[in-house]
Amino acid sequence: MFRLTLLLLWTAKTYTFMVTADGNISKELFAGERFNRNAHPCFRTCTKDGTPMVCRYKFKLEWYQTLSKACFNCPYNPEDCLRIHCIPGDGNKRPVLVVNRQMPGPSIEVCLGDEIIVDVENRLMGESTSIHWHGYHQKASPYMDGVPFVTQCPIQPGTTFRYRFTAEQSGTHFWHSHTGVQRADGAFGAFIVRTPPEDNPHHVEYDYDLSSHVMIVLDWEPQILIEKFLLHHHSNGDNKADTLLVNGMGRFKNFSISNSTVFTPTARFVVKKGYRYRFRVINAEFMNCPIELSLDNHTITIISSDGNDLVPITAESVVTYAGERFDFVLNADQPTGLYWMRFRGLMDCDERFTSAHQAAVLQYKGMSNSDYPKNELHYHNTHKNGLEINSLNTAPGKRNSVSIVELQSLDVDWDPCLKDVPDYKFFISYDFYKIDNPHFHKSGLYGYADVLDVQQQLQTPQLNHISLKLPSFPLLPGRNQLDTSLFCNKSNTVHCNESYCECTHVLQVPLNSVVELILIDRGFSFDANHPFHLHGHTFRVIGMGRIGRNVTEEEITILDGSGFLKRNMTRPPKKDTVTVPDGGYTILRFLASNPGYWLFHCHIEFHIEIGMALVFKVGEHSEMLPAPNHFPECGDYIPNENVK
Repeated sequence: MFRLTLLLLWTAKTYTFMVTADGNISKELFAGERFNRNAHPCFRTCTKDGTPMVCRYKFKLEWYQTLSKACFNCPYNPEDCLRIHCIPGDGNKRPVLVVNRQMPGPSIEVCLGDEIIVDVENRLMGESTSIHWHGYHQKASPYMDGVPFVTQCPIQPGTTFRYRFTAEQSGTHFWHSHTGVQRADGAFGAFIVRTPPEDNPHHVEYDYDLSSHVMIVLDWEPQILIEKFLLHHHSNGDNKADTLLVNGMGRFKNFSISNSTVFTPTARFVVKKGYRYRFRVINAEFMNCPIELSLDNHTITIISSDGNDLVPITAESVVTYAGERFDFVLNADQPTGLYWMRFRGLMDCDERFTSAHQAAVLQYKGMSNSDYPKNELHYHNTHKNGLEINSLNTAPGKRNSVSIVELQSLDVDWDPCLKDVPDYKFFISYDFYKIDNPHFHKSGLYGYADVLDVQQQLQTPQLNHISLKLPSFPLLPGRNQLDTSLFCNKSNTVHCNESYCECTHVLQVPLNSVVELILIDRGFSFDANHPFHLHGHTFRVIGMGRIGRNVTEEEITILDGSGFLKRNMTRPPKKDTVTVPDGGYTILRFLASNPGYWLFHCHIEFHIEIGMALVFKVGEHSEMLPAPNHFPECGDYIPNENVK
């Protein structure tokens, strides 16, 4: 079968392409919508016998500015806020790190079987970068996973790296920088893989799947994240987000004009009465700020999470954690009007701290493109009573709440990872620890106990009391240089409960083994929350529970050995990102079928940046694919002074 190669095209027209339930694409003009970012020819009707296409994209990553000269008179003239290259954000002027001067960046929307080629040009001033295809397993292309010092060398300034792989997993994914805190400053975008209608078990649930109904939510700051990171880790700065954004837009800063207040615009999603629409929600946040989503006068029917189909369930709201994706169907069955879509920050964003919240507009066709709903907007009316999916720190069996483990996969095929006894079981516990992390506390100078201001005492989040430290060259392509005896885990480390441990934290499992992970949130230091993401694999969520305000690994081990940790082995949901109740546990199962080195980490930016991660080595080196020809190399330069 040959492939048809097409180049990336952009347009400033306000056309919205719509995939109908029967797989056809229609085109409507929705005046007032942001310019179409999905005019790439690979966004098309997916057909059963269609010819796969080669989809080429050019990503130019650079530092840019919100409310730049491209915005003209935004927000005083709302239309100016919708101009190409205008990033209104929340109304604050601040630097942003963006791809092709867009936030979110370009949306990649293709059909199953297409070949994707993305040339990432690093135009940053002195910073390296990389792109991770979040939720995509890179089964036949492990070197394209985009994790510096695991699967590739970072992309150096002034250079271009080509990511090339075939779209073999349908669903809602997203791409983002996997370097430092770049995702938090704007380097992210949607990655959607669609299937022909006859291969889509949910195609009867909705009438339209609009490109303009892809929704990326995140927490947001008036400052760049490296500044906030340094203030928090080296001084008394906080780690709380001020507000939220939806598709790069939101109302936060007040502007005065003619004795009235105006804001930068919110995102706007247009529907037509009498039709059902598929929305795709991507959580790209970077802080400990779970986001609750609800819609005035409408329910939502969840049909998928992390690209995996679920038995539909209708609810009033859903909570998403960093890295998660949810697809839901909205029935536009209310009177024609304007309705708020409400977003409420939880945990570190709740009313105890910043009360971060945001809104978007659900606009029925025929209504004003510039007006807003009349209902008031504030933090305390962003919560909607009734059934909620994926509630914060909630165990199964709670009234008006359905936890992830209580959802059902639509996949009825037998899964080898659901056999009675796994081949390997790992207990992975974590908390924030009061230790002298030498990166932030120098013992004898300003050690943890020496610092009198508690706001400057930094507690370190770790997995099994270990912080991940990667070598100076990537594990996968540089595996022939590795001395694997230097890998560490809790079985070969000592004194890590009392002092800081940092090493190449690796768990090794044979290819095609069934692995069970029992994640334990000890919950002693803070009422916190950690969403975990696994690269290279999908897992089943088979258990979840909350013991109390805190719990120890020893307690969980005893409960598990006594048979008190319940496991759902009947069509448990498939995911790649999941949360753990504070003072509780979550149990995962996956089939280690993808040979290579794969990162497993907390998806909160500050936590992974200081080592809240580990690596799974799946299979032997001989079972891993060879590196592509001329694959970039990197590493230390420390010559032997004794050799002339």
